[in-house]
Amino acid sequence: MDYMEKYHFWLDSDAFDAETKKELEAISGNDGEIRERFYKDLEFGTGGLRGIIGAGTNRMNKYTVGKATQGLANYILKNAPEGAKMGVAIAYDSRNMSPEFAERSALVLNANGIKAYIFDELRPTPELSYAVRSLGCIAGIVVTASHNPPEYNGYKVYWADGAQVVSPKDKGIIGEVNAITDFSVIKTMDRSEAEAAGLFNVIGKEVDDGFIASIKAQAIRPDEVKKAEDMVIVYTPLHGTGNKPVRRVLSEVGFKNVFVVPEQEKPDKNFSTVDYPNPEDPKAFTLAIKLAKEKNAELIVGTDPDADRIGVVVRDENGNYDILTGNMTGALLTEYVLSGRKEKGQLPENSAVIKTIVTTEMVRAIAEDYGAELIEVLTGFKFIGEKIKQFEEDHSRTFVFGFEESYGCLSGTYARDKDAVGAAMLVCEMAAYYKNRGMTLYDALNGLYEKYGFYKEGVKSVTLKGIDGAEKIGKIMAWLRENSPEEFGGNRVLVKKDYKSGVFTDVKTGETSKSDLPASDVLYYNLEDRAWLCVRPSGTEPKIKFYMGVKASGAKEAAEKVAAMERSVDEILEKVD
Repeated sequence: MDYMEKYHFWLDSDAFDAETKKELEAISGNDGEIRERFYKDLEFGTGGLRGIIGAGTNRMNKYTVGKATQGLANYILKNAPEGAKMGVAIAYDSRNMSPEFAERSALVLNANGIKAYIFDELRPTPELSYAVRSLGCIAGIVVTASHNPPEYNGYKVYWADGAQVVSPKDKGIIGEVNAITDFSVIKTMDRSEAEAAGLFNVIGKEVDDGFIASIKAQAIRPDEVKKAEDMVIVYTPLHGTGNKPVRRVLSEVGFKNVFVVPEQEKPDKNFSTVDYPNPEDPKAFTLAIKLAKEKNAELIVGTDPDADRIGVVVRDENGNYDILTGNMTGALLTEYVLSGRKEKGQLPENSAVIKTIVTTEMVRAIAEDYGAELIEVLTGFKFIGEKIKQFEEDHSRTFVFGFEESYGCLSGTYARDKDAVGAAMLVCEMAAYYKNRGMTLYDALNGLYEKYGFYKEGVKSVTLKGIDGAEKIGKIMAWLRENSPEEFGGNRVLVKKDYKSGVFTDVKTGETSKSDLPASDVLYYNLEDRAWLCVRPSGTEPKIKFYMGVKASGAKEAAEKVAAMERSVDEILEKVD
């Protein structure tokens, strides 16, 4: 069926309720809107679903969520039938329709004879990762669109190891979801019946307690908190799930002066105080910085709506509040964790630090300094989770710390996804440690530059929405493959890495090698002068992203180098137009 036929099918079929049909009737005659909603099915990719909420095949609604869950149920029953009794854990955030989508998912599973364990209210994504293993579940679902705008929601699937599904399970689940072409085959049941049958179960506080205890066990120098318990901290949950767990863990480890941004404390499905509920966006900290000035705070931390990403703001020598990038925070934590564990004799000889390919190269120098192996994975924390599982199975390495440039990190293995709750505790403890030595985190960052060199990264994100946007993103990637650039920002390309074909090419010699990472639509260029650039379509937003990094003698030179690379990207985008 074409998009208009699908539209009329939804209007006429008994499979869809009156409310859905009313919404669709309201767009009658609006060909562009109908096309956007029905030109394709909302893709269940390797990260699950993510899209705009509304009626239609290309939207997040109870039918597309039901289809995804029915596909997951089919996969479990065919490939791990014992999983029906083990059950599936379900969490959700503060977004529009999150509770409804979570309950819908539970009841679809229940109708297929699979137990569901659902939290009684919103919880962070990393707690879902923890809960899957804590409860002994076969899988997990979290309903969230992370840091996307309020019109979005999403749906991510985890497996029994607590990490997001990876190959081959992801492809198997995708196949089952795509095999469902008739919404009427999606099973569901009444909640009261599911509860009476022992299929629908509400998760209690014991999982919360275990999650917090596991985070506290990751403390590096807990005694430092007692010496700096009067340190003033401002925290913002950005209307999301972090409010209760972050405040709880900071209180339990001993911080006594934590002030929460009142306008952003409570859950708000419309994120009314921010344009974009993302700690990557400096404007998200406007209210927090205002409060920090009033309280004379030394540190600001913020978590995104599902509390898996952390933003950090530090006070510099002039009393100004400077927002750290994810790379800066990750580098500081890597140094802090490795140095602390080495100091206490707790750094295993086979220690491993994991980063994604678009994350700062400074961490390579830090890992080398402490004798830890640095391992690189594709963008996406699920690949870090996959490595953690591998290490626990083959004992080849001991995972110590992992992070990605997009503000996500993890210390320890209690979760298999990035955790902003645990990161908040470590960042505050780290700030206390440096405070006790007469330093701020700003001073500590400058110390890293003095020790390892001045690394600077940049990212240029180009938003391209809708059908035309998706086509344009495809054209940009195709153009780069067909017209391989010789340089970026004046730095010649030394090695071109195409992760889609898996072929790495030495530009000078023409020699090729094969990637040992999964196939992905990513291009990476090693450049002269220790610079690099990477291009990839976003897996969660309608964007194409250009990541870049340089090493320089100082801030001014680094900024000039990054700016030159950004100009090269602009020139490419003009050519593709």
